Amino acid sequence: MVAAQRPAVVLLDLKLSTSSDSEGLALCRELTAAEPSPSVLVLTTFLEDHLVVAAVQAGARGYVVKDVDTTALANAIKAVSRGETAFDERSMTSVVRTLSSREQPDAHQLTDRELTVLKLLAQGLSNQAIGAELFISPTTAKFHVGNIMRKLAVSSRAEAVYAASKRALI
Repeated sequence: MVAAQRPAVVLLDLKLSTSSDSEGLALCRELTAAEPSPSVLVLTTFLEDHLVVAAVQAGARGYVVKDVDTTALANAIKAVSRGETAFDERSMTSVVRTLSSREQPDAHQLTDRELTVLKLLAQGLSNQAIGAELFISPTTAKFHVGNIMRKLAVSSRAEAVYAASKRALI
């Protein structure tokens, strides 16, 4: 009988470079899509409701703010390694506040960065060219383009530009 191996635990920050505050979300998606996928625990300084929820949607098993005490961090790592979820008190409050909010956030509202990417997309730039223009990786540009397409409920880059122009976003 072969003992089941626990998946690796990856501690992941959302900010991986100076160009974006949420590049870690794209990496989280990539990591959790892999087989076998590691258990991702976000360990970051950012405590914004939308980032906590986005991390969970990207596959993170937990979210802990960096100033948490070492005992709580160790407990979070252990919980995630067992396949459980782990959130520090403030991150859990963000999740609950977002899920219980009667006023749902507008799914079509684009961030400032997404609007910038959308304008470059309208110029016909590739992910690589967008990345070069904004000093981000092509993978991060692709992540933003994907978010734009999801928020605009379209399936192609051309449709995104068309939908954005109809809504006077560009």
